[in-house]
Amino acid sequence: MNKKERYDRAYMRMAEEWAKLSHCQRKQVGAIIVKNRMIISDGYNGTPTGFENCCEDEQGQTKWYVLHAEANAILKVASSTQSCEGATLYITMSPCKECSKLIHQAGIKRVVYKNFYKDDDGLKFLEKAGVELVHLTDTSAI
Repeated sequence: MNKKERYDRAYMRMAEEWAKLSHCQRKQVGAIIVKNRMIISDGYNGTPTGFENCCEDEQGQTKWYVLHAEANAILKVASSTQSCEGATLYITMSPCKECSKLIHQAGIKRVVYKNFYKDDDGLKFLEKAGVELVHLTDTSAI
């Protein structure tokens, strides 16, 4: 296993740990943004600041205003002095089509993901945009 793959596995394990911070019942997703081998942001899916930490309605459906993990991580960078330009996003679930637009627009050049989202429109968009996509299934210890 090469050095890049070892780092990919390590950062994905961190994203998996971050996912555990989510209060969502249906799905817990974590994201880490890395630039020049330095973590510049993190995020998990959940409600916006100031809202109750309940992601699902009475029927068990995700509330419309719940933010995805990668959106939260990108928004954190936007409020800092950092930039996502050229960064790698590690995410436990492949991005949806809405988040894929944010990823591309933020300048992220590489996306490493573990599980598949319910559709692959986001991945297709990112591929068309020239973003490197890596499906990482095994995150066991190195």
